[in-house]
Amino acid sequence: MNDPAFFGYGSLVNLATHAYDDPRPAVLHGWRRVWRPTNLRKAAYLSVMRCGQTSLHGVIARVPGADWVSLDQREAAYQRHDVSHTIHHDGPYAPTAVYQVKPDHIANAGSHPILLSYVDVVVQGYLRVHGHAGVTHFFETTDGWNTPILNDRANPIYPRHQILSRAEQALVDDHLTAVMEKAE
Repeated sequence: MNDPAFFGYGSLVNLATHAYDDPRPAVLHGWRRVWRPTNLRKAAYLSVMRCGQTSLHGVIARVPGADWVSLDQREAAYQRHDVSHTIHHDGPYAPTAVYQVKPDHIANAGSHPILLSYVDVVVQGYLRVHGHAGVTHFFETTDGWNTPILNDRANPIYPRHQILSRAEQALVDDHLTAVMEKAE
């Protein structure tokens, strides 16, 4: 059986946040990350949008038996898109989906900061899977850094938060400082 797969570009890159089969580095062509305010919570969600000039590094992992129920619950604010023919990795072919925030959830007004605990999870994942170059790539291929950052490290709001080393925290902070300066 050829199990389908998902492409992770945010928290799903951090393998400590899930136990899906056969995770491996992958590249998705024609999409870009973006921070999105939603009407679901008072914090931004990381999403993707189509962009012909961008390729995203991330991970692909199998969904055994095409049992999408648990992953769809985790990604309830998102809808799946078939990206089977725009993804590259070193494993066997698998029908592959990427999750994008549902258009009816996107908010037009209000304060929706980016949770630092969320950024921490994503960056830790990129560092472990793609190294320092992957972390740089994450920041360079993500829009919406003009959104305020809520420092919730001491009391994390993000439900899948992880413990970061001081070096990992400094890496996040240095990259955030650089992208925030560019966004001004």
